[in-house]
Amino acid sequence: MSGALGQEIVRYTPAMTRFASFEARERRLGGSALVTGTEVRPQSEDVSSVVTTDSESPRLMRQNSLIQSIELRTYVFLDSLQPQLAAYMGTVSQGFLPIPGDACLWMEVSPGMAVHRVTDIALKASDVRLGQMVVERAFGSMALYHRDQSTVLHSGDVVLESIGSSVDRRNPAEVSWTEVIRAITPDHAVLINRQNRRGSMIEAGMSMFILETEPAGYVLIAANEAEKSSNITLVDVKAVGAFGRLTLAGREGDVEEAAAAAMRAIEIVNQRVAKF
Repeated sequence: MSGALGQEIVRYTPAMTRFASFEARERRLGGSALVTGTEVRPQSEDVSSVVTTDSESPRLMRQNSLIQSIELRTYVFLDSLQPQLAAYMGTVSQGFLPIPGDACLWMEVSPGMAVHRVTDIALKASDVRLGQMVVERAFGSMALYHRDQSTVLHSGDVVLESIGSSVDRRNPAEVSWTEVIRAITPDHAVLINRQNRRGSMIEAGMSMFILETEPAGYVLIAANEAEKSSNITLVDVKAVGAFGRLTLAGREGDVEEAAAAAMRAIEIVNQRVAKF
């Protein structure tokens, strides 16, 4: 041990040359490079000194800059999960399972890996439970649950403040496709049931409402409001990926009423999107 207190002499290795490419603003006086709180300072041709007591402020500044660049694609608050939607979300959840009546917050951000930071912020803000987290190549999604609506909303507010965003700045809900098919045929019903095994089955003769949205998460509020409005069967709700897809079925009048409720929910979402 030699030099100032807290310094340890180590052998210089070629691997340390990777610090040579650091930008000038990340260097201190004397030519040292700051790497996660560790300073590497050349002292001679064959040795260097590693100081483990350095400030991490430059790294934290870069981290805050990255957090501020997170794009809010979807922000959906469900005041009370309906029984069928809660059960469906439970079949795809790898975290804590929701129960009917829970409040739910669904958020989708870009880039996909940023969902880990967003999730960390939300869970540390309150005692919400994490029901689902999906990390895709471009997008990342998470679902938070709690019996108390204010608890869920508080976590959402903290996340929005942390990333410098607001509900008004979320992406609008684009409806890519919507249709009601009446008196579905037996062959059609069987194929749909084989493809969608997480929800309920559709029966021949039922009417079917299908909805596709972009971003994907908006189908959740459409499904929840549709189930509130009438007696329907929830067949499929895909809220991740490039597009969200909702399939529900029932008697013709019930399906038409549910479809109208779903579309009203999408319209309300877009009323709170800022116009730039």
